[in-house]
Order: sequence, then C-alpha cells, then structure tokens
Amino acid sequence: MIVNGVVRVSETPTDVVSLLEEMGIEPRGIAVAINGEVVRRSQWTSTVIASDDRVEIVTAVAGG
Repeated sequence: MIVNGVVRVSETPTDVVSLLEEMGIEPRGIAVAINGEVVRRSQWTSTVIASDDRVEIVTAVAGG
C-alpha cells in the first residue's frame, strides 16, 4: 500500500484503525481516504486496506 506517498508493506490485511495504531497516529481530527474516496469514521474498523491501495491520512489544522 502507499500511505501519504510512501510505500508501506503489511504482511496481513489491515483495517484503517489498525493502520493508524501501527503508525502511532491519534485518530482525533484525522480524515482518511482510500483510492480517493473518504472513509467514514464509522467504517474504519470494517474497511480493509488492500496491498495495492493508496491511502491518504490528513489532519485538520486550525488557522487562517
């Protein structure tokens, strides 16, 4: 899989929550898209990321 432009190898299929945990990312204020489609937070545990998926993880930033 490619996460934020970086190739990441996973030996087993993983869901969004597990990926965030593996990467040490706090899920608050995070949005996740897989192959250009935003994944609803309620679907993070049931959404499996395939080895050829492109994942984008973005953080909301306050400011102006």
